[in-house]
Amino acid sequence: MKLSDFDFDLPERLIATRPVRPRTAARLLLAEGDTISDLHVSDLVSLFRPGDRLVLNDTRVIPARLSGMRERMTGQGLSVARIEVTLLEPTPEGCWAALAKPLRKLAVGERLCFSEALSADVVTISGGQMEITFNLSGSDFDAALADVGHMPLPPYIAALRSPDEQDEQDYQTVFARKLGAVAAPTASLHFDEQLLRSLTERGVDFTHVTLHVGAGTFLPVKVDDVTKHRMHSEWGEVTVEAAGEINGTRRAGGRIIPVGTTALRLIESAATASGEMLPWRGGTDIFIYPGYRFRVTDALMTNFHLPKSTLLMLVSALMGAERMRRVYDHAIREGYRFFSYGDASLLIP
Repeated sequence: MKLSDFDFDLPERLIATRPVRPRTAARLLLAEGDTISDLHVSDLVSLFRPGDRLVLNDTRVIPARLSGMRERMTGQGLSVARIEVTLLEPTPEGCWAALAKPLRKLAVGERLCFSEALSADVVTISGGQMEITFNLSGSDFDAALADVGHMPLPPYIAALRSPDEQDEQDYQTVFARKLGAVAAPTASLHFDEQLLRSLTERGVDFTHVTLHVGAGTFLPVKVDDVTKHRMHSEWGEVTVEAAGEINGTRRAGGRIIPVGTTALRLIESAATASGEMLPWRGGTDIFIYPGYRFRVTDALMTNFHLPKSTLLMLVSALMGAERMRRVYDHAIREGYRFFSYGDASLLIP
């Protein structure tokens, strides 16, 4: 299975740099078996059945992009450099893995000042990134970070424009609860409170799980044989209550439909080979590509993904590679908007 099998040409004009408003006005491509239909997210109320269970990732994106100053005493006096930092993920040792521009201007032991309240010391530098430890923790850290940080827009959006205040709302789901992600579970961005109420009235159930999406989600696959690719690990949790809800729906004959690839990867990690959901807490590096046998997932709502990405491999595993090629050909031909702020698809094998 070659990386080139998952390549396609995408016109730059189809890369969405802003979401549509309202959220439910985004277009929705329904692929059910071999049938493709052009709808809108607001049509989900008629597509989901009473007894279906949507699995939502309730992670909350942190404002992970920081601008700070590094001060260093030299033989010529005080040297000051502006440093741009992007937080990647917390480490087990209590530090943060991070990227810095320019990294070459930093040394281990130096301090970065982001505001009067927030600073960090450089602990290690290796492999093109660093680990830093902040002077604050807990709610104090969260508050200080909220004051000075900016939303970490995906690189394909950041290359076209800078983040602004509108992204503080646009790049966060309406049910975000638990701080820790540096990228949004973007399929969930299409939901607003009214849609959630309408689905509840329809008899659709919801289960919340947590997967803190890391910046590694944007890392390219660098091996030609995709089966040799190794995924980054991301922290997730499926509570006892959540596992029980999913098992109950399966026993009752309802469908399990994760909203987004992050929710799908987490529940597939937590499920046994026989399809029983178990509580889960820890890291997952599950890599799903064609040939994978799904354990609990019956359908998937997701956005349109990058060429040669692990997410495109995942949807190809669910629907079949040839079927997904037809879906993406249709989406491009019909002008669907791609990636994080783009349109959605509902994939039902």
